[in-house]
Amino acid sequence: MGPYARAHTRAPSVARAIIFCQVGKDCGTVPRASLFPHGPTGFTDMATCARTVWKALAGCQRQLLRAGGPAHAGRSRAAPTNPPVRTLAAVKPLRKDKKEDAAKEAQKEKRVVDDAGRHKPYGRTAWAPVDDVYFMRYYPRAVYGAADAIDMLKGFQKLDFTPIKQPVYIDLKLDMKLEKKRRVESFVSTVHLPHPFRTEMNSVLVFTEDADQARAAMEGGAAFAGGVELMQSILDEEISADYYVAVPAILPKLVPLKNKLRKKFPKGTRGSVSGDIAQMLALFQKGHEVLVENDCYVRTQIATLDMNAEQILNNLQRVLMDVCSHRPASMGPFIERAIIASQTSEALWFRSQDVLPEDK
Repeated sequence: MGPYARAHTRAPSVARAIIFCQVGKDCGTVPRASLFPHGPTGFTDMATCARTVWKALAGCQRQLLRAGGPAHAGRSRAAPTNPPVRTLAAVKPLRKDKKEDAAKEAQKEKRVVDDAGRHKPYGRTAWAPVDDVYFMRYYPRAVYGAADAIDMLKGFQKLDFTPIKQPVYIDLKLDMKLEKKRRVESFVSTVHLPHPFRTEMNSVLVFTEDADQARAAMEGGAAFAGGVELMQSILDEEISADYYVAVPAILPKLVPLKNKLRKKFPKGTRGSVSGDIAQMLALFQKGHEVLVENDCYVRTQIATLDMNAEQILNNLQRVLMDVCSHRPASMGPFIERAIIASQTSEALWFRSQDVLPEDK
């Protein structure tokens, strides 16, 4: 055990030894081995020796503190000599009441500016641009009639020298909100377009355990027809089809296919479950599928640009009427925003109410 470790128990003795060693060193007359010198020759000047003693005592105290030794037995060696003083503190945020927030949001209404009678719309430069090239954000968005929008698409094709036989798409945004935070359920439907644009027919698989119905389905153009023996081939992805239809009697046995087929699983509301197999084949072989994506959007092709304007307009009207047929009776307008565009043209906003009957 070293001399500093014994400083806890013998601090006074060590202090005296260091004091007198320092006294002898400063005075130059006391031998270092002698701790208690005696005689007049030991101290020539008592005042000088006294000052030396006090200096040695102060140096001894600083040495003990610098070495990390505790001043008393109750003081911890790990404790910092000068602990930091915290002068700032974070204020605990107040917890807001959720009911109060909901009430404030309910009271907060969206500001509606009436532009009627104004010389220009609120926040815009003018009602319509004067130049051929302009910034669209400075003017209200142009909304065209459906027939005018189709004519403009044909004009864009001629100006840009793009292929005449290119698809025409529509993009609809639907109002799916109901009362009490409920929503209209997303739907999938199949429609017959007045002017089909696809040359090949869709493949249809028919589920039936009646041999005569299966034979009639194959003669009618079904890709596959049969009973539960087809289930394993479908699960193993050995056979597949664009549409799956079934007769009502076999439907309970097809439950294991629900996770595999998902939206293509036969369902009565989609017209894929019926006893009239010939009617289902006629619908799904040449039918066009319309479905809701991302909760409220319908994006689908309706025609090709090489068709005449009247044919494109008829197909557009048929798709819009089918979409609006899923609207609840208590709701107002179902289509919030309608866009039409070809594969190479810009998107044009059009008024869907010009195409739909008044009750839609």
